[in-house]
Amino acid sequence: MDDGGNPLLPDSILFDIFQYLDYKDVLSVGQVCHQWHAVARDEVLWKELFYRYYGVARDVPRHPAAVSWYSEFQRLYDNIPCVQVQTLKEHSDQVLHLSFSHNGYMFASCSKDCTVKIWNNDLTFSLLHSSNMKKFNWSYTQFSQFNADDSLLLVSGVFMGPRTSSSGEIAVISLENFTLLSRVRNKPYDVFGCWLNETNLISGNLHRIGYLTSCSVLWLNNAFQGVESENMNVVKRLFKLQNLNASTIRTVMVVDCSRYDSADLPHQGEQLASSPAAATGQAADLCSDSEEEEEPKRQAVPELSAEDSPGAKSEAEAGDGLDRFLSDIMEGRAMTEMEMETKVAQLLAKKRTKPPEPNLLSLEGCSKKKYLIFTTGCLTYSPHQIGIKQILPHQMTTAGPVLGEERDSDKFFDSLDHVIDIHGHIIGMGLSPDHRYLYVNSRAWPQDCVISDPLQPPPIAEEIDLHVLDLKTMKEVKRALRAHRAYTPSDDFFFIFLDVSRDFVASGAEDRHGYIWDRHYNICLAKLQHDDVVNSVAFSPVEQELLLTASDDCTVKVWRSPRTVRILHAEKPRLRKPLFSWATNQRS
Repeated sequence: MDDGGNPLLPDSILFDIFQYLDYKDVLSVGQVCHQWHAVARDEVLWKELFYRYYGVARDVPRHPAAVSWYSEFQRLYDNIPCVQVQTLKEHSDQVLHLSFSHNGYMFASCSKDCTVKIWNNDLTFSLLHSSNMKKFNWSYTQFSQFNADDSLLLVSGVFMGPRTSSSGEIAVISLENFTLLSRVRNKPYDVFGCWLNETNLISGNLHRIGYLTSCSVLWLNNAFQGVESENMNVVKRLFKLQNLNASTIRTVMVVDCSRYDSADLPHQGEQLASSPAAATGQAADLCSDSEEEEEPKRQAVPELSAEDSPGAKSEAEAGDGLDRFLSDIMEGRAMTEMEMETKVAQLLAKKRTKPPEPNLLSLEGCSKKKYLIFTTGCLTYSPHQIGIKQILPHQMTTAGPVLGEERDSDKFFDSLDHVIDIHGHIIGMGLSPDHRYLYVNSRAWPQDCVISDPLQPPPIAEEIDLHVLDLKTMKEVKRALRAHRAYTPSDDFFFIFLDVSRDFVASGAEDRHGYIWDRHYNICLAKLQHDDVVNSVAFSPVEQELLLTASDDCTVKVWRSPRTVRILHAEKPRLRKPLFSWATNQRS
């Protein structure tokens, strides 16, 4: 100011100068005087600083919940759980999976040391209980999930046996007194299992039909059956699905469509019509030539003659397919034994598969719909597709016929209601809190690759792509996120678990880091250091500024945001408090 109290420099010149500064310098000069402070808080200035510092694409608008560019810059800087506050070392081997209770008071960890540990969250974490599953002939624990009211814990493990063994088991532990309530066989073990509701869980079984052909059966189990008779736990068959080319059903998850109406929506850009997921995600009907449904609803539909009925069409098309198959053999067309087995299996199942459920994407009754989603495939054993089956109301309870007795013997298999092809090896999946968006970790196959041998999948990329799929439209809605990497080949792959909060998505990686992205801006915000592969991450469901990471270095690390760390430390006020303390407290 001059002697008359007038500014020496006009605001426009100050603004031009401030544009050349980084955010720290802008915050510092804003403390010089009232005029500089006003210019340093200019929205246009902070908009430019935001896009420049975070590298956000210019066509991405500000988060709809943000009140200013300044506050949005502060949120992404100060609210990311990137400060390590605790390291838990109670596991003696690789830590494979983490899961929080819904109320955030507890979390569970699974490990190669064959224990499942339950931890108490009281600002700092402490061990509450540990169960060693070796006495049940388990090799290690691999996955856990709390039921909806946090009274039970589902724990999935792998049986001891040769490396080629695929058998596993699911155990249910009461969180009231930590007693074991039941055990259920689970095959293959990487079905993992999941809760359908508070008392019923879903497991899998696998039946070999041929060298490359098998049948996956998904069961609904009651959690309160005793451990004395394991078979008594299996109370109802949900689905029976044919697997071709050595593929199997893995990684089951339940989607609750009633959550769609919550305000948990990331930025909606243009849908990726050219992406593999979108290209194959057009309500893929895998069994449109199957037999006629039992009893259609009363509605105005054209009458069909006997020759035009779906069942008649199915028989005709099956006959045509068989004729073509026999013709190819008679003409001497080269066909391997594996190709012949797959072709025969397809033809035999054509007349024995129920049609998919209609109106999968219909909004009618959406509040009551539930989907079962899982990884699967059709070209090779490595999971490269996401299958979706609608769970009907009568299937959500264990009441009714047991062990699939209600099924017509002529309709042997269920068909998938929808399939999304990822064109790569799927190594992880996670749902957004509102269950509308599915985040998928995958390692891409080479473009235009051809799979001639189902037992020799294509090489997979070291870069991990994180796809975002809208389960309301069944299409990919964002460009794949990238930053994390993996190195193991297809035949030695393991799961990299990810987790999604309201604003962020986090994932492990084989490059010894965990990663955090912002869901709205599609940018990587933090890398979290470990000494070995990071297998799993987990946000607190009630506090997204708290994150856990689990690693092959046998540790679980606890991360909090810089803002939360300052609050928990409750530092005494300084004589001269910085105007913008969030920027002066640097990240660890």
